[in-house]
Amino acid sequence: MRIKIWLLLGSVVFAGCVLPPKDNPHPRQLANDSVGLTGVAAEPAADGWWDSFQDPQLDRLIRLGAKDSPTLTQAQARVGEALAQAQSAQAGLLPKANLDASALYQRAPENYVIPPPLAGHSFWMGQAGASLSWDLDFWGRQADAVHRAQDLTQSARLDLDDARLMLAGAITQAYIELYRDYALADIAERSEEQRQNIVNITRRRVAAGLDTQLELRQAEGQLPQARVARAQARAAADLAVHQLATLTAQGAGAYASIQRPTLLVEAALPVPTTLPINLLARRPDVLSARLTVEAADAQRLAAKAAFYPDVSLRALAGVGAFGMNNLVQSSARGYGAGPLISLPLFDGGRLRAQYRGSEAQLDGAIAGYNDTVLRAVQQTADQLTRLDALARERLDQQQTLEANEAAYKLAEERYRAGLASYLSVLNAETQVLTARQSMVDILTSQAASRVILLLAVGGSFDPRASGALAQARHPDITSESLTRTNP
Repeated sequence: MRIKIWLLLGSVVFAGCVLPPKDNPHPRQLANDSVGLTGVAAEPAADGWWDSFQDPQLDRLIRLGAKDSPTLTQAQARVGEALAQAQSAQAGLLPKANLDASALYQRAPENYVIPPPLAGHSFWMGQAGASLSWDLDFWGRQADAVHRAQDLTQSARLDLDDARLMLAGAITQAYIELYRDYALADIAERSEEQRQNIVNITRRRVAAGLDTQLELRQAEGQLPQARVARAQARAAADLAVHQLATLTAQGAGAYASIQRPTLLVEAALPVPTTLPINLLARRPDVLSARLTVEAADAQRLAAKAAFYPDVSLRALAGVGAFGMNNLVQSSARGYGAGPLISLPLFDGGRLRAQYRGSEAQLDGAIAGYNDTVLRAVQQTADQLTRLDALARERLDQQQTLEANEAAYKLAEERYRAGLASYLSVLNAETQVLTARQSMVDILTSQAASRVILLLAVGGSFDPRASGALAQARHPDITSESLTRTNP
């Protein structure tokens, strides 16, 4: 009969408890083979890729930025915060013990729960005890919380790696821009000198009756343009210096210490003919986005487990008595132990709202991962296309430059032989300077695009560093090959 009663009571309780809602369909996470990610993952690249430019000042600036950058400091702080949360979640799986003691001097009311002879008198009331509790985590709620915290910790570390990579890339790109501005300033300065010579020669020819005021005004009109180009190049160089100082966490006092770059813009960071797309699998942001999905799913499972009974063990022992002298008597002792079961019956929809929120977080995490992967593939393809186009532009511009230089040498020879005026030599030199300016633009654009491509594939073009770390983290986020023409 008692068993039937307990079964009846259990049925009533479970019938009235809060039940978890049905799982809603979630967005489809991109399959790895749909974006070419299959095979063996490459290990995250090590620092030092910028050494390929062989510029000690660039190395100094990048290492200075990695040491003092506020962006990296913020990322490091997020890692510390996530690690603390993971440790806190891990502690939830362990037993908890507390020791409590109190002493209270009070006067008891005459007509209250405390009987005579204490009623109406003042006395000490003391108690001391120890308690032990252990959540058995039958449904894995705490374990899922630990899983989520660990994933978020690793995600924060990967965000820190990504911040380091992006900072080094930003400094390198600003440094390439500074190199370009110095080179263009040199060309603009030479162009200004050359156009001043043209003006001087034209004035003499006008005085000799060989040219008119029209030719003189045309020559004089070219001189301010050269001055503007030189001023713009110098201003751009100053702006690049300011940006470098900011990226390396330095103030205006560091402007003067940043000298002219000595980059090897043509030979640095050569792109291999075959570039495996599995390099995308080691991008810190791709790995971090995947961990965010796993953390969101763990959070959803923990929210679902909250609907089920929470079973824990409790134990306590201690002493308590009226009057401090009575605490040491054996009659003051007390103890107890047993299980504690907690089942939500009515919470106004709080658990359901939390579960719906966790499902929404999972949907957002999946969408964020898909977006990160698609952008990674696009960024890589865009830079390969840009490098292909720049390679063709460089070949054409090289032919143009060689033709203009040949014309300039011929004009010089004709001038020495008395067959042409010096004005024709200067005009030929103008064409050479214009071609050199275009060549500087192309070479620096190629170098910047190689840097961006390197960032897009996770910090290295080397496909041989495969496996251990990235594969252990995410064995399915990998790829086999993406073959492109080497620019």
